[in-house]
Amino acid sequence: MNTQNTTVHIGLWNRAFWLMAVANLLLSVSTTILLPTMPLWMLYTEGLSEAEVAVAMSCFGLGLFVPGCFCSYLVQRYRRNVVCLVAIVALAVSLVLCLWEPCRMLSYGWICLLRLVQGACFGLSQMVLTSTLIIDTCESGRRTEANHSATWFGRFALSIGPMAGLLLYELSGFRLVSLVAAGCAVASAVLIMLVRFPFRVPGDDVRPVSLDRFLLAHGLPLFFCLLLITIGVGMLLSQPLDASFYALLMVGFLLALLAQRFVFRDAELESEVLSGLLLMLASVLIMIAAPHSPLLSPLLGLGLGLVGSRFLLFFIKLSRHCQRGTSQSTFMLAWEGGIAFGLGLGYAMTESAEQRLHVVLALFAVLLLCYHFFLHPWFLKNRNR
Repeated sequence: MNTQNTTVHIGLWNRAFWLMAVANLLLSVSTTILLPTMPLWMLYTEGLSEAEVAVAMSCFGLGLFVPGCFCSYLVQRYRRNVVCLVAIVALAVSLVLCLWEPCRMLSYGWICLLRLVQGACFGLSQMVLTSTLIIDTCESGRRTEANHSATWFGRFALSIGPMAGLLLYELSGFRLVSLVAAGCAVASAVLIMLVRFPFRVPGDDVRPVSLDRFLLAHGLPLFFCLLLITIGVGMLLSQPLDASFYALLMVGFLLALLAQRFVFRDAELESEVLSGLLLMLASVLIMIAAPHSPLLSPLLGLGLGLVGSRFLLFFIKLSRHCQRGTSQSTFMLAWEGGIAFGLGLGYAMTESAEQRLHVVLALFAVLLLCYHFFLHPWFLKNRNR
């Protein structure tokens, strides 16, 4: 059947699931709050060039991939919630270290190292949280709905985090932003500690290095498509934007939720991605023609919300037995990594803002055609669910 429908079960939303979903939101906010503010701090307080900012912001994306091949070993060798908590605490520490005066005097390389560490800690905590802990809080028949719903909490962080970050930056500068980011990470850890997880005996044949819970190898075409889409989004977010842009982006996300429930409930499987990419194309065109239009941000949020939700379910449908966690991690890497690399690429293209928009416009147009003619037929042939 080539229609789409995600059933809602009220029984999923128990206390444990609510705690984990909000923890996912706070964890994501702890990093997205830095997306618009850390470049401002590096440019106008630390006196770095746009090229240096581009490298530093991209280091976060590289860090996401560092712990991936060890994730399966860590969650099987040690208690999975403890692994997640240690990663979150390390993330919180790294978020405030850039403000410590002895560290700031070391070099620009220290900032890049911190961004790499932040990416690694966030990547590991997200892999464990979304691929294991959230699944542990629900029944087996509701895991797809749990993944879909919990990921939406993280998706809202892309609007909540930058919006809060810009408001706090205007209020009291980057120091307050960094402290709030660390506080969100700590709050996320506290919520996870409130949930009890069953102890699992580690297997005898646990390999230190593997792709399990890291990267879905046979889903790489889907991975690269989503990565390129979010790279385009990251390039758009490298534009000088205000808090109202991110507030309206949240409106677009809410519209995407409603559209999934009522417009695309039984629509053709590819319609959601095609519609989402068309809406994102429209938002870029509006950004070029009328950069102050209030329509461009909701259209971008609506399109991105539709594309993100559908790609997540596509990864789940591509996964084989016991690969659900791997599909979640693969989606997270494409989503978060693409935004980080897109931000870096956007700051690296210093010639003009209009040039960046034309590049993104061409990228989205090519991806729309590639998805319709190549990727969607490939998915239909290779899905396992």
